[in-house]
Amino acid sequence: MTRERSPATLVLVFCCAEAASMAGFALVPSLLPRFSIKWSLSATESGWLSGIFFLGYILAVPLLVGLTDRIDARRVYLASATTTALALAGFSRFADGLTTALCWWCLAGFGLAGTYMPGLKAMTDRLPLAAQSRGTAFYTATFGVGAGLSYLWIELSQTVLSWSSSFALAAAAATLAVVLVWRGVAPKPAPPARPVARRLWTQVLRDRRILAFCGAYFGHNWELFGFRSWLVAYLAWTQASRPEAWTAMPGVIAALATFLAVPASILGNEGAHRWGRQRWLRTVMPLSCALALLVAVLAGSLSSALLVVLLLVYAASMNLDSAALTAGLLTETAPAIRGTALALYSSTGFAGGFVGPVVFGVALDYFGQATQTGWAAGFVTLAGGVAFGRWSIGHGGTANHDQRSS
Repeated sequence: MTRERSPATLVLVFCCAEAASMAGFALVPSLLPRFSIKWSLSATESGWLSGIFFLGYILAVPLLVGLTDRIDARRVYLASATTTALALAGFSRFADGLTTALCWWCLAGFGLAGTYMPGLKAMTDRLPLAAQSRGTAFYTATFGVGAGLSYLWIELSQTVLSWSSSFALAAAAATLAVVLVWRGVAPKPAPPARPVARRLWTQVLRDRRILAFCGAYFGHNWELFGFRSWLVAYLAWTQASRPEAWTAMPGVIAALATFLAVPASILGNEGAHRWGRQRWLRTVMPLSCALALLVAVLAGSLSSALLVVLLLVYAASMNLDSAALTAGLLTETAPAIRGTALALYSSTGFAGGFVGPVVFGVALDYFGQATQTGWAAGFVTLAGGVAFGRWSIGHGGTANHDQRSS
Protein backbone atom coordinates (compact mmCIF):
# COMPACT_ATOMS: atom_id res chain seq x y z
CA MET A 1 0.00 0.00 0.00
CA THR A 2 1.22 3.51 -0.84
CA ARG A 3 2.47 5.25 2.31
CA GLU A 4 1.18 8.63 3.45
CA ARG A 5 3.00 11.59 1.93
CA SER A 6 4.03 14.91 3.45
CA PRO A 7 1.75 17.89 2.62
CA ALA A 8 4.30 19.32 0.18
CA THR A 9 4.70 15.99 -1.59
CA LEU A 10 0.94 15.52 -1.84
CA VAL A 11 0.50 18.95 -3.40
CA LEU A 12 3.33 18.22 -5.85
CA VAL A 13 1.88 14.83 -6.89
CA PHE A 14 -1.58 16.25 -7.47
CA CYS A 15 -0.26 19.30 -9.34
CA CYS A 16 1.92 17.13 -11.62
CA ALA A 17 -0.98 14.76 -12.28
CA GLU A 18 -3.27 17.68 -13.04
CA ALA A 19 -0.82 19.12 -15.56
CA ALA A 20 -0.37 15.71 -17.24
CA SER A 21 -4.10 15.04 -17.45
CA MET A 22 -4.54 18.44 -19.14
CA ALA A 23 -2.06 17.82 -21.95
CA GLY A 24 -4.98 17.61 -24.37
CA PHE A 25 -6.88 20.56 -22.93
CA ALA A 26 -5.94 23.01 -25.71
CA LEU A 27 -6.15 20.58 -28.63
CA VAL A 28 -9.48 21.78 -30.01
CA PRO A 29 -8.89 25.53 -29.37
CA SER A 30 -5.41 25.29 -30.90
CA LEU A 31 -6.53 23.26 -33.90
CA LEU A 32 -9.84 25.08 -34.36
CA PRO A 33 -8.72 27.04 -37.47
CA ARG A 34 -7.65 23.72 -39.05
CA PHE A 35 -10.85 21.92 -38.08
CA SER A 36 -12.98 24.85 -39.29
CA ILE A 37 -11.48 24.52 -42.76
CA LYS A 38 -11.29 20.72 -42.79
CA TRP A 39 -14.94 20.24 -41.73
CA SER A 40 -16.37 23.53 -43.16
CA LEU A 41 -17.55 24.86 -39.80
CA SER A 42 -19.30 28.18 -39.16
CA ALA A 43 -18.17 30.29 -36.20
CA THR A 44 -21.18 29.09 -34.21
CA GLU A 45 -20.34 25.44 -34.96
CA SER A 46 -16.73 26.12 -33.98
CA GLY A 47 -17.97 27.64 -30.74
CA TRP A 48 -20.02 24.51 -30.07
CA LEU A 49 -16.99 22.31 -30.71
CA SER A 50 -14.97 24.29 -28.17
CA GLY A 51 -17.83 24.58 -25.70
CA ILE A 52 -19.04 20.96 -25.82
CA PHE A 53 -16.05 20.01 -23.65
CA PHE A 54 -17.53 22.07 -20.83
CA LEU A 55 -21.04 20.80 -21.49
CA GLY A 56 -19.68 17.30 -20.92
CA TYR A 57 -18.07 18.61 -17.76
CA ILE A 58 -21.28 20.05 -16.31
CA LEU A 59 -23.30 16.93 -17.19
CA ALA A 60 -20.92 14.71 -15.22
CA VAL A 61 -19.71 16.91 -12.38
CA PRO A 62 -22.78 16.83 -10.09
CA LEU A 63 -22.56 13.06 -9.88
CA LEU A 64 -18.78 12.69 -9.80
CA VAL A 65 -17.93 15.51 -7.38
CA GLY A 66 -20.93 14.83 -5.17
CA LEU A 67 -19.79 11.21 -5.01
CA THR A 68 -16.64 12.34 -3.18
CA ASP A 69 -18.74 12.95 -0.06
CA ARG A 70 -19.44 9.21 0.03
CA ILE A 71 -16.31 7.49 -1.34
CA ASP A 72 -12.61 8.34 -1.46
CA ALA A 73 -12.12 11.06 -4.09
CA ARG A 74 -8.96 9.25 -5.24
CA ARG A 75 -11.12 6.47 -6.73
CA VAL A 76 -13.19 9.01 -8.69
CA TYR A 77 -10.01 10.66 -9.93
CA LEU A 78 -8.45 7.44 -11.21
CA ALA A 79 -11.58 6.35 -13.10
CA SER A 80 -12.01 9.79 -14.63
CA ALA A 81 -8.39 10.24 -15.72
CA THR A 82 -8.72 6.88 -17.47
CA THR A 83 -11.84 8.21 -19.22
CA THR A 84 -9.86 11.24 -20.38
CA ALA A 85 -7.20 8.99 -21.92
CA LEU A 86 -9.84 6.90 -23.70
CA ALA A 87 -11.67 9.99 -25.00
CA LEU A 88 -8.50 11.51 -26.46
CA ALA A 89 -7.52 8.22 -28.05
CA GLY A 90 -11.05 7.88 -29.47
CA PHE A 91 -10.91 11.39 -30.97
CA SER A 92 -7.57 10.54 -32.53
CA ARG A 93 -8.88 7.37 -34.15
CA PHE A 94 -12.54 8.03 -34.95
CA ALA A 95 -13.26 11.80 -35.25
CA ASP A 96 -14.03 12.47 -38.91
CA GLY A 97 -16.46 15.41 -38.77
CA LEU A 98 -18.38 17.72 -36.46
CA THR A 99 -20.72 15.08 -35.01
CA THR A 100 -18.08 12.53 -34.04
CA ALA A 101 -15.73 15.26 -32.83
CA LEU A 102 -18.48 16.64 -30.59
CA CYS A 103 -19.08 13.20 -29.05
CA TRP A 104 -15.45 12.46 -28.24
CA TRP A 105 -14.68 15.98 -27.03
CA CYS A 106 -17.76 15.89 -24.80
CA LEU A 107 -16.46 12.62 -23.29
CA ALA A 108 -13.13 14.34 -22.61
CA GLY A 109 -15.14 16.92 -20.65
CA PHE A 110 -16.58 14.05 -18.59
CA GLY A 111 -13.02 13.12 -17.73
CA LEU A 112 -12.13 16.64 -16.58
CA ALA A 113 -15.26 16.64 -14.39
CA GLY A 114 -13.89 13.71 -12.43
CA THR A 115 -10.29 14.91 -12.18
CA TYR A 116 -10.23 18.67 -11.51
CA MET A 117 -12.49 19.17 -8.48
CA PRO A 118 -12.27 15.54 -7.24
CA GLY A 119 -8.49 15.92 -7.39
CA LEU A 120 -8.78 19.06 -5.28
CA LYS A 121 -11.06 17.22 -2.83
CA ALA A 122 -8.70 14.21 -2.67
CA MET A 123 -5.78 16.55 -1.95
CA THR A 124 -7.49 18.73 0.68
CA ASP A 125 -8.90 15.64 2.42
CA ARG A 126 -5.28 14.59 3.02
CA LEU A 127 -3.87 18.01 3.98
CA PRO A 128 -3.90 19.58 7.46
CA LEU A 129 -6.27 22.52 7.75
CA ALA A 130 -3.45 25.07 7.89
CA ALA A 131 -2.14 23.93 4.49
CA GLN A 132 -5.46 23.74 2.66
CA SER A 133 -5.85 27.34 1.46
CA ARG A 134 -2.38 27.66 -0.07
CA GLY A 135 -2.48 24.07 -1.33
CA THR A 136 -5.72 25.00 -3.10
CA ALA A 137 -4.08 28.10 -4.60
CA PHE A 138 -1.22 26.06 -6.06
CA TYR A 139 -3.58 23.38 -7.33
CA THR A 140 -5.95 25.82 -9.04
CA ALA A 141 -2.97 27.73 -10.44
CA THR A 142 -1.67 24.47 -11.91
CA PHE A 143 -4.79 24.42 -14.07
CA GLY A 144 -3.18 27.38 -15.83
CA VAL A 145 0.18 25.58 -16.04
CA GLY A 146 -1.44 22.52 -17.61
CA ALA A 147 -3.46 24.61 -20.04
CA GLY A 148 -0.42 26.72 -20.96
CA LEU A 149 1.81 23.70 -21.55
CA SER A 150 -0.97 22.23 -23.68
CA TYR A 151 -1.06 25.31 -25.92
CA LEU A 152 2.74 25.40 -26.10
CA TRP A 153 3.50 21.81 -27.06
CA ILE A 154 0.69 21.77 -29.62
CA GLU A 155 1.97 24.96 -31.28
CA LEU A 156 5.55 23.71 -31.37
CA SER A 157 4.66 20.25 -32.66
CA GLN A 158 2.09 21.14 -35.34
CA THR A 159 4.68 21.02 -38.12
CA VAL A 160 5.84 17.50 -37.22
CA LEU A 161 2.68 15.84 -35.87
CA SER A 162 -0.69 15.29 -37.49
CA TRP A 163 -3.70 16.36 -35.46
CA SER A 164 -4.56 12.71 -34.77
CA SER A 165 -1.05 12.04 -33.47
CA SER A 166 -1.36 15.03 -31.14
CA PHE A 167 -4.52 13.57 -29.63
CA ALA A 168 -2.81 10.17 -29.21
CA LEU A 169 0.14 11.80 -27.42
CA ALA A 170 -2.22 13.65 -25.08
CA ALA A 171 -3.94 10.34 -24.31
CA ALA A 172 -0.58 8.94 -23.21
CA ALA A 173 -0.05 11.94 -20.90
CA ALA A 174 -3.46 11.36 -19.29
CA THR A 175 -2.41 7.77 -18.67
CA LEU A 176 0.67 9.11 -16.87
CA ALA A 177 -1.65 11.09 -14.56
CA VAL A 178 -3.41 7.85 -13.65
CA VAL A 179 -0.09 6.25 -12.72
CA LEU A 180 1.05 9.27 -10.65
CA VAL A 181 -2.03 9.27 -8.43
CA TRP A 182 -2.33 5.47 -8.28
CA ARG A 183 1.27 5.07 -7.11
CA GLY A 184 1.80 8.37 -5.30
CA VAL A 185 -1.37 8.81 -3.21
CA ALA A 186 -2.45 6.39 -0.50
CA PRO A 187 -6.11 5.28 -0.44
CA LYS A 188 -8.31 6.50 2.41
CA PRO A 189 -11.22 4.76 4.10
CA ALA A 190 -14.67 5.77 2.87
CA PRO A 191 -15.94 8.96 4.58
CA PRO A 192 -18.31 8.51 7.51
CA ALA A 193 -21.96 8.00 6.65
CA ARG A 194 -23.47 11.28 5.49
CA PRO A 195 -27.04 12.44 5.10
CA VAL A 196 -28.65 11.21 1.90
CA ALA A 197 -27.63 13.10 -1.24
CA ARG A 198 -30.98 14.90 -1.46
CA ARG A 199 -30.49 16.42 1.99
CA LEU A 200 -26.93 17.48 1.13
CA TRP A 201 -28.16 19.26 -2.00
CA THR A 202 -30.92 20.97 -0.01
CA GLN A 203 -28.37 22.34 2.46
CA VAL A 204 -26.13 23.59 -0.33
CA LEU A 205 -28.91 25.22 -2.36
CA ARG A 206 -30.17 27.12 0.70
CA ASP A 207 -26.77 28.66 1.44
CA ARG A 208 -26.58 32.10 -0.18
CA ARG A 209 -22.81 32.26 0.31
CA ILE A 210 -22.32 29.10 -1.77
CA LEU A 211 -24.72 30.36 -4.46
CA ALA A 212 -22.83 33.66 -4.64
CA PHE A 213 -19.53 31.89 -5.25
CA CYS A 214 -21.20 29.66 -7.86
CA GLY A 215 -22.57 32.65 -9.77
CA ALA A 216 -19.20 34.40 -9.63
CA TYR A 217 -17.45 31.27 -10.89
CA PHE A 218 -19.97 31.05 -13.76
CA GLY A 219 -19.03 34.56 -14.86
CA HIS A 220 -15.32 33.91 -14.35
CA ASN A 221 -15.36 30.80 -16.55
CA TRP A 222 -17.59 32.44 -19.18
CA GLU A 223 -14.86 35.02 -19.65
CA LEU A 224 -11.85 32.75 -19.16
CA PHE A 225 -12.82 29.89 -21.46
CA GLY A 226 -14.47 32.13 -24.01
CA PHE A 227 -11.13 33.91 -24.25
CA ARG A 228 -9.03 30.75 -24.34
CA SER A 229 -11.27 29.04 -26.88
CA TRP A 230 -11.03 31.88 -29.39
CA LEU A 231 -7.60 33.41 -28.71
CA VAL A 232 -5.64 31.28 -31.19
CA ALA A 233 -8.28 31.79 -33.89
CA TYR A 234 -8.30 35.54 -33.24
CA LEU A 235 -4.52 35.79 -33.46
CA ALA A 236 -4.52 33.64 -36.61
CA TRP A 237 -7.09 36.02 -38.16
CA THR A 238 -4.99 39.02 -37.11
CA GLN A 239 -1.88 37.46 -38.65
CA ALA A 240 -3.74 36.76 -41.89
CA SER A 241 -5.06 40.34 -41.99
CA ARG A 242 -1.73 42.04 -41.28
CA PRO A 243 1.21 39.64 -41.05
CA GLU A 244 3.76 40.56 -38.37
CA ALA A 245 6.29 38.63 -36.31
CA TRP A 246 4.40 39.24 -33.06
CA THR A 247 1.40 37.17 -34.18
CA ALA A 248 3.23 34.59 -36.29
CA MET A 249 2.93 31.87 -33.61
CA PRO A 250 -0.52 32.23 -32.02
CA GLY A 251 -0.13 29.11 -29.89
CA VAL A 252 2.94 30.51 -28.13
CA ILE A 253 1.06 33.71 -27.25
CA ALA A 254 -1.88 31.63 -26.03
CA ALA A 255 0.53 29.60 -23.91
CA LEU A 256 2.04 32.76 -22.39
CA ALA A 257 -1.44 34.11 -21.70
CA THR A 258 -2.35 30.87 -19.97
CA PHE A 259 0.89 30.62 -17.99
CA LEU A 260 0.15 34.06 -16.57
CA ALA A 261 -2.79 32.43 -14.79
CA VAL A 262 -0.34 30.82 -12.36
CA PRO A 263 1.21 33.92 -10.71
CA ALA A 264 -2.04 35.84 -11.14
CA SER A 265 -4.08 33.16 -9.39
CA ILE A 266 -1.61 32.81 -6.51
CA LEU A 267 -1.32 36.60 -6.22
CA GLY A 268 -5.10 36.81 -6.20
CA ASN A 269 -5.39 34.43 -3.27
CA GLU A 270 -2.70 36.33 -1.35
CA GLY A 271 -4.47 39.60 -2.15
CA ALA A 272 -7.68 38.14 -0.75
CA HIS A 273 -5.80 37.19 2.45
CA ARG A 274 -4.30 40.64 2.80
CA TRP A 275 -7.22 42.93 1.92
CA GLY A 276 -10.23 40.68 2.47
CA ARG A 277 -11.88 38.38 -0.05
CA GLN A 278 -14.92 40.56 -0.73
CA ARG A 279 -12.93 43.76 -1.29
CA TRP A 280 -10.49 41.93 -3.54
CA LEU A 281 -13.13 40.28 -5.73
CA ARG A 282 -15.17 43.45 -6.03
CA THR A 283 -12.06 45.22 -7.33
CA VAL A 284 -10.42 42.75 -9.70
CA MET A 285 -13.56 41.54 -11.49
CA PRO A 286 -14.50 45.05 -12.75
CA LEU A 287 -10.85 45.53 -13.76
CA SER A 288 -11.05 42.44 -15.97
CA CYS A 289 -14.36 43.63 -17.44
CA ALA A 290 -12.85 47.01 -18.29
CA LEU A 291 -9.85 45.39 -20.00
CA ALA A 292 -12.14 43.20 -22.14
CA LEU A 293 -13.94 46.33 -23.33
CA LEU A 294 -10.58 48.02 -23.93
CA VAL A 295 -9.52 45.14 -26.20
CA ALA A 296 -12.84 45.40 -28.07
CA VAL A 297 -12.45 49.16 -28.62
CA LEU A 298 -8.72 49.48 -29.29
CA ALA A 299 -7.62 46.19 -30.90
CA GLY A 300 -8.18 47.37 -34.47
CA SER A 301 -6.06 50.49 -34.01
CA LEU A 302 -3.09 48.98 -32.15
CA SER A 303 0.12 47.63 -33.59
CA SER A 304 0.53 43.87 -33.25
CA ALA A 305 3.10 44.33 -30.48
CA LEU A 306 0.79 46.52 -28.39
CA LEU A 307 -2.15 44.22 -29.11
CA VAL A 308 -0.23 41.22 -27.78
CA VAL A 309 0.79 43.14 -24.65
CA LEU A 310 -2.81 44.21 -24.03
CA LEU A 311 -4.08 40.66 -24.50
CA LEU A 312 -1.48 39.34 -22.04
CA VAL A 313 -2.38 41.97 -19.43
CA TYR A 314 -6.04 41.11 -19.90
CA ALA A 315 -5.27 37.38 -19.61
CA ALA A 316 -3.52 37.98 -16.29
CA SER A 317 -6.33 40.15 -14.92
CA MET A 318 -9.03 37.53 -15.54
CA ASN A 319 -7.20 35.09 -13.24
CA LEU A 320 -6.86 37.36 -10.21
CA ASP A 321 -10.17 36.07 -8.88
CA SER A 322 -9.78 32.33 -9.60
CA ALA A 323 -8.06 30.91 -6.52
CA ALA A 324 -9.74 33.48 -4.28
CA LEU A 325 -13.16 32.19 -5.39
CA THR A 326 -12.31 28.50 -5.01
CA ALA A 327 -10.47 28.89 -1.70
CA GLY A 328 -13.35 31.04 -0.46
CA LEU A 329 -15.87 28.35 -1.25
CA LEU A 330 -13.78 25.68 0.48
CA THR A 331 -13.08 27.67 3.63
CA GLU A 332 -16.67 28.92 3.97
CA THR A 333 -18.33 25.51 3.49
CA ALA A 334 -18.79 22.90 6.23
CA PRO A 335 -16.70 19.74 5.57
CA ALA A 336 -19.80 17.50 5.59
CA ILE A 337 -21.23 19.20 2.49
CA ARG A 338 -18.00 20.36 0.84
CA GLY A 339 -18.08 17.74 -1.93
CA THR A 340 -21.67 18.58 -2.85
CA ALA A 341 -20.89 22.30 -2.72
CA LEU A 342 -17.93 21.72 -5.02
CA ALA A 343 -20.20 19.77 -7.37
CA LEU A 344 -22.62 22.71 -7.64
CA TYR A 345 -19.78 25.24 -7.84
CA SER A 346 -17.99 23.29 -10.52
CA SER A 347 -21.05 22.49 -12.65
CA THR A 348 -22.34 26.06 -12.45
CA GLY A 349 -18.91 27.49 -13.15
CA PHE A 350 -18.20 25.29 -16.13
CA ALA A 351 -21.66 26.01 -17.50
CA GLY A 352 -20.07 29.41 -18.01
CA GLY A 353 -17.17 27.64 -19.72
CA PHE A 354 -19.68 26.20 -22.19
CA VAL A 355 -21.68 29.40 -22.69
CA GLY A 356 -18.66 31.68 -23.21
CA PRO A 357 -17.23 30.07 -26.40
CA VAL A 358 -20.69 29.56 -27.93
CA VAL A 359 -21.88 33.14 -27.32
CA PHE A 360 -18.57 34.47 -28.65
CA GLY A 361 -19.08 32.40 -31.81
CA VAL A 362 -22.67 33.58 -32.23
CA ALA A 363 -21.55 37.21 -31.91
CA LEU A 364 -18.79 36.56 -34.43
CA ASP A 365 -21.20 35.05 -36.94
CA TYR A 366 -23.73 37.86 -36.45
CA PHE A 367 -21.30 40.76 -36.83
CA GLY A 368 -18.92 39.07 -39.30
CA GLN A 369 -16.07 36.71 -38.54
CA ALA A 370 -13.91 38.38 -41.18
CA THR A 371 -14.27 41.85 -39.61
CA GLN A 372 -12.80 43.66 -36.63
CA THR A 373 -16.37 44.51 -35.57
CA GLY A 374 -17.18 40.81 -35.25
CA TRP A 375 -14.16 40.12 -33.05
CA ALA A 376 -14.86 43.25 -30.97
CA ALA A 377 -18.40 41.96 -30.38
CA GLY A 378 -16.92 38.67 -29.20
CA PHE A 379 -14.78 40.43 -26.59
CA VAL A 380 -17.81 42.43 -25.42
CA THR A 381 -19.53 39.11 -24.63
CA LEU A 382 -16.57 38.23 -22.38
CA ALA A 383 -17.02 41.51 -20.53
CA GLY A 384 -20.67 40.61 -20.04
CA GLY A 385 -19.73 37.29 -18.48
CA VAL A 386 -17.40 38.68 -15.83
CA ALA A 387 -19.83 41.54 -15.14
CA PHE A 388 -22.42 38.93 -14.19
CA GLY A 389 -19.86 37.29 -11.89
CA ARG A 390 -19.19 40.60 -10.17
CA TRP A 391 -22.91 41.17 -9.68
CA SER A 392 -23.31 37.71 -8.16
CA ILE A 393 -20.51 38.04 -5.61
CA GLY A 394 -21.88 41.44 -4.61
CA HIS A 395 -25.41 40.16 -3.96
CA GLY A 396 -24.78 36.82 -2.27
CA GLY A 397 -24.55 37.65 1.41
CA THR A 398 -20.95 36.47 1.87
CA ALA A 399 -19.70 39.46 3.80
CA ASN A 400 -19.93 37.73 7.16
CA HIS A 401 -17.04 35.51 6.17
CA ASP A 402 -14.69 38.14 4.88
CA GLN A 403 -11.88 37.74 7.39
CA ARG A 404 -8.34 38.18 6.18
CA SER A 405 -7.43 34.83 7.57
CA SER A 406 -9.99 32.97 5.45
